[in-house]
Amino acid sequence: MTDHELAALLAAEAGRLLLDVRAEFADAAAQDRKDAGDKRSHDFLMAALAAERPDDAVLSEEGVDDPVRLSAQRVWIVDPLDGTREFSELDRTDWAVHVALWEAGELVAGAVALPAQDVTLATPSVAAPPPAPAVPRIVVSRTRPPAVALEVKEALGGELVEMGSAGAKVASVVQGLSDVYVHAGGQYEWDSAAPVAVARAAGLHTSRIDGSPLIYNQRDSKLPDLIVCRPELAEAVLAVTAG
Repeated sequence: MTDHELAALLAAEAGRLLLDVRAEFADAAAQDRKDAGDKRSHDFLMAALAAERPDDAVLSEEGVDDPVRLSAQRVWIVDPLDGTREFSELDRTDWAVHVALWEAGELVAGAVALPAQDVTLATPSVAAPPPAPAVPRIVVSRTRPPAVALEVKEALGGELVEMGSAGAKVASVVQGLSDVYVHAGGQYEWDSAAPVAVARAAGLHTSRIDGSPLIYNQRDSKLPDLIVCRPELAEAVLAVTAG
């Protein structure tokens, strides 16, 4: 099984597990549902990666950061449940599972599962989004849209699309449901590694908001800002964010 196939398989299987957790905890408190989802998906991914790629290191949101990854040639970067709040709300579909592989300085494989939508986007082949609409759509958090995204919306004469998890937002650009995702104010490598791998496979622009590259498997796993957008909009977006 290739690394691409493994990323897709594990993201999809973790997603199915999370749907089962959601059903099992449907009548439980939201926090119990969140905790069970985080733990079970993390435990599944760690066990599966240990079995399938025992020599590789892993960086997971829900795990203890093992510094051995800093000297490893191959590191899986996973978010077992991206969008925990949305997962806990039983009518929402904008949450995800992220599985990415970093190797020798680059993201080389990745998958984003959207379990409640029965969708898994995975490298190496991801379809480019359909043609852009006349009015660009800027996807933002439904609870805390960053000021820079609002500035991009004004500069492009766009409209806002509210959505939950980072993975769901990037997937929406890949799927052609939105056109620009700009984030600033706090994320970690696991929030964006798999989505960025998928976005790059679809031919989208990905960078920090100052235009510099997104770099993974760093000692400090914080990676606080990013842009994912249609390539034809990148120059206009960066004129706002990097200006």
